[in-house]
Amino acid sequence: MPTPPATAPQPPAPPIPLTELLAREDLGLRRIAGPADADLLWVHTSEMADPYPYLLGGELLLSAGVLLTDPDHYVGRLVEAGAAALGFGVRPVYEAVPEALVQACDRYGLPLLEVPPETPFTTIARAVWRLMAEARHRELRRVTRAQQALATAAARPDPVPAVLHQLATQLSGRAVLLTARGEEVHAAGRRPHPEAAAALTRLARVVARERPGSPASATDTHGDTHLAAYALGGGEGLALSLATHRREPGDHTVAGIAVVLLSLLAAPHQGADAVDRSAALVRLLLGATPAEVAPLLGPDGPWTVIHARRSDGTAPDALTAGALGASLGSALVDAGREDDDETVRVLLPATAREAPPHPGWTLGVSAPTPLSALAAADTRAARALAHAEATRTPLKVDAPVTGLAALIPPDQAAAHARTLLAPLTPPLADTLRCWLSLHGSWDRTAVALSVHRNTVRQRIGRCAELLDVDLHDMDVRTELWFALRQE
Repeated sequence: MPTPPATAPQPPAPPIPLTELLAREDLGLRRIAGPADADLLWVHTSEMADPYPYLLGGELLLSAGVLLTDPDHYVGRLVEAGAAALGFGVRPVYEAVPEALVQACDRYGLPLLEVPPETPFTTIARAVWRLMAEARHRELRRVTRAQQALATAAARPDPVPAVLHQLATQLSGRAVLLTARGEEVHAAGRRPHPEAAAALTRLARVVARERPGSPASATDTHGDTHLAAYALGGGEGLALSLATHRREPGDHTVAGIAVVLLSLLAAPHQGADAVDRSAALVRLLLGATPAEVAPLLGPDGPWTVIHARRSDGTAPDALTAGALGASLGSALVDAGREDDDETVRVLLPATAREAPPHPGWTLGVSAPTPLSALAAADTRAARALAHAEATRTPLKVDAPVTGLAALIPPDQAAAHARTLLAPLTPPLADTLRCWLSLHGSWDRTAVALSVHRNTVRQRIGRCAELLDVDLHDMDVRTELWFALRQE
């Protein structure tokens, strides 16, 4: 017995609901048996007694019953082949659709359409192809709109949650980013029934496992909920999971676009020298000095340190921090420290472009510096961030020492600064530096240091007492500023 292929080739257009074809009044088609719901993928005309070997599945088979002898066997073979519906043309062979054929279609659940004599089969075929072309056009327009919406979401300050929210909106369902252990990283859309949510988590675990042979995607159904999970690239052990109450043409394409975007956002590309940088970090952890690992990191500068905080004060997660680093051109990102989990630190190599302002972020940027001076650059980036927050500017770049200050040998300048500032404790020195950088503004200094303005006044007053100077004197301020810049 011939067997149809296990996986039939997909048509160039989405399936057409049978109801749309029946709605065409000019065709005069009438459903006289079987269910009303069916999806048409093809149109095929055959007068063979058994067209089974030549069917792919999903066809609207058109026949006038020239060789019809056993309606029950005939319909059974059509259903076995996966035909979607049968269109039976009356005259010239039959004056009416045989009752035995009607009963067989009802018994097997195959939609049966009566085709009137004045409707040629070719007219039906043209109508189906036209409906498919229209559906294809609608699908392409929908996918294009979804692609634009997802790309716009990926450019937002919170790209991962924004993409998930947009995906859930486009598919009218639930979009979740899950780890291989089933932990929810981000989610958007209405939560499905608890049993469906549990099934979705199990599906995500299957595709998120980082082992050979794990599928890239998987689908399932739970009641009337359609479930799908897609592994994200980059070896991060993450899966995009979807739960929807219906599946429409283009859904898989839209999900595929989201998978690509989320893969890029979740695992930013590190470049060709990622292995060398990883080796450098390992050697540092094992006790090597910066000078010893410098050759693995490339030329000795310039490097730029960036400190960033969310403008709304929320703490960024690792994926959002990674996306910021990727947009800046670096994978060297510290998403947060125990003592300051709201600050993201990014290290930009010499090949990266200058840091531009980023909507939703406040950035403090150090001046380019050699590898041996990264610790000082880190401190200056933190100061620049505090200055940017105090002045409510999106970006502050710490200017390098230039002009007259650059004429003094650094070792002599540092020695003078240590002597001059010796009476001050670190908190007092930091307060004085910030206060001077903000032109003596009590309120802005308080914002930058996250303290009350009265605390700033008390500290500045204490600095004046310990240093025995008049801080209203511009010469005094200038000398102190020069000294504080040497630290």
